[in-house]
Amino acid sequence: MDEISTDSLLIALAVLICLSAFFSGTETAMMSLNRYRLRHLSQQGHKGASRAERLLERPDRLIGLILIGNNIVNLAAASLATIVCQRWFGAWGPAVATGALTFIVLIFAEVTPKTLAALYPEKLAYPNSVVLRPLMTLFYPLVWLVNSISNALLSIVGVRPLHGDGDDLSADELRSVLNEASAMIPRRHREMLVSILDLEKVTVEDVMVPRNELYAIDINDDFKNMMKQLTHSPHSKVLLYRGNIDDVVGFLHLSDLLRLMTRDQEVSDKATLLREVREIYYVPEGTPLNVQLLKFQRAKERLGLVVDEYGDIQGLVSLEDILEEIVGDFTTGLQPAVSDEINRNEDGSYEVDASINIRDMNREMNWKFPTDGPKTLNGLVLETLEEIPKVHTRLTIGDYQIEVLDANESMVTTVRVEQAK
Repeated sequence: MDEISTDSLLIALAVLICLSAFFSGTETAMMSLNRYRLRHLSQQGHKGASRAERLLERPDRLIGLILIGNNIVNLAAASLATIVCQRWFGAWGPAVATGALTFIVLIFAEVTPKTLAALYPEKLAYPNSVVLRPLMTLFYPLVWLVNSISNALLSIVGVRPLHGDGDDLSADELRSVLNEASAMIPRRHREMLVSILDLEKVTVEDVMVPRNELYAIDINDDFKNMMKQLTHSPHSKVLLYRGNIDDVVGFLHLSDLLRLMTRDQEVSDKATLLREVREIYYVPEGTPLNVQLLKFQRAKERLGLVVDEYGDIQGLVSLEDILEEIVGDFTTGLQPAVSDEINRNEDGSYEVDASINIRDMNREMNWKFPTDGPKTLNGLVLETLEEIPKVHTRLTIGDYQIEVLDANESMVTTVRVEQAK
């Protein structure tokens, strides 16, 4: 080394520090890559992404290669710095070299390149992978040896490097990703995707038309009266029952009735009418919407009656009800719009039909009434008071003050809701 000039040693030292910065920045950039975006770009034919993805298939080898290169470079830099400082400072050379090189490496070969790589991982990882691929081939025997020893030590403590947690996301993690992807996904699309994930948290009771609001016709009624109800039905499918709604006969599709009337010109008796009735599809209460959606698809059904453990009818759920949980309300439906059941008063309070579904009300008004108990506001008031309240009874639920405006012997019909002060 004595015959090599100091200037040449300084140039070599600068090159080694640059190489150290390269390895440090590349390590951070490769480990900071978004694996899902990387996979997408690789599938789209991006060459840099494809190289990086192949290197990351074995992160233990990649880290081994980078650390081998970084340590070789840093040790060589330390040796050159010691020689240069000994020429300049004599016996104090090694101490000066240690302090100065530590500071220089920390700033120029560690903190700065790693910060840059963490901020712009793709801009560094993809082009740098061009260098890493041939280095992996060149140093493979040494990388294999180092990894074999390292993996053997990890296996002693029960860690298997080749069987990590992977990149799979749970539903909650995916929900967080969607909520944070505001810049890349339109708000409406993001809400729909989150709603799909939330289907497993919602059951058929949350969206069904309750038993007391079902539009149904008793087949024991007069035939002419039945036909009048059918022709004035607001729905395309009508439930028929015998005497009591728990004794259901089936659904009559008005399209079938229209076809029958077109063919025969006249439907003269109940027997002809009942031959067009279709069988009932039953849905157990408590069924999550994501499960019921698949069941509707497999059974080729669009409507089902929700029944409890005793077989009693609780309500009606349709495919449209489930789809509305994803895309929002349609222009028509079996139930009145939420906005029709809520009226704003001049004092800022709201007059609400107590039969309203709490989840629909929360979504429409951005309120936060509890949804893990009763499904309607009436049910929530009765559960809180544990009795049928009198008119003008006041209570507080969460952040809201409620006053009963109208009630009968069995239920609360109208309430006033305002924010608690």
